[in-house]
Amino acid sequence: MSAAPVVLITGAARRIGAGMARFFHTRGCHVVIHYRQSAAQAEALRAELCALRPQSALAVAADLANAEGCAAVVNAALAWQGRLDGLVNNASTFIRSDLGQVDELHWAYLIDGNLKAAFFCSQYAAPALRASGGAIVNVCDVRTDRPLPGFSVYTAAKAGIVSLTRSLALELAPQVRVNAISPGSLTWPEDDTFDTSERARIEAAIPLARIGDGSDMGQVAHFLMREAHYVTGQVIAVDGGAGLASP
Repeated sequence: MSAAPVVLITGAARRIGAGMARFFHTRGCHVVIHYRQSAAQAEALRAELCALRPQSALAVAADLANAEGCAAVVNAALAWQGRLDGLVNNASTFIRSDLGQVDELHWAYLIDGNLKAAFFCSQYAAPALRASGGAIVNVCDVRTDRPLPGFSVYTAAKAGIVSLTRSLALELAPQVRVNAISPGSLTWPEDDTFDTSERARIEAAIPLARIGDGSDMGQVAHFLMREAHYVTGQVIAVDGGAGLASP
């Protein structure tokens, strides 16, 4: 067992989650890499981090749309090192939900993969985080305040995470701090959700003239979790100043 802080990051096999895992690792944390289907990427990341510091990363598979999966990933983290110092609720589902085309399966996919996962992971992690004086960082989305047409269910799920952050900050105080990161445009998804012209338009509207990445998110997540000891219930925008621009 190690004395290094142990941080569970959900949805950490690829893209932003993997970037946050790498950042926390550079700051001396042991990292639990949760994934659902991306086994090869999760194992590659685990091997990469362990090559830098032996026995410093663990990859765990679970479907967080089920409460049982949330319990399983938290229990695996605790069984690994006997402690849990931080939880980053990063796992997310993201698809269009055009009004008139949404059915209950569509609704459940987005609500369960975002809001339900964050709630139940937090609930199961809470006892261990109370014991360690740890913290939770949730990932929401700046578009909860400035919604994109065609993504109403996703936006509702992420707005729920904002409210969940504030509720848990009260309920878990003073032992556990709970904050959220509200990202703007980040490393583009591998699919064609946004075409080339739409991506160019979005990037051109960002004052800092680029989209963000996992390191940008990791810096703020680590600050909120490990350094900001008198901050709880807050939502920090990580959007390159995009929220300052006109809609």
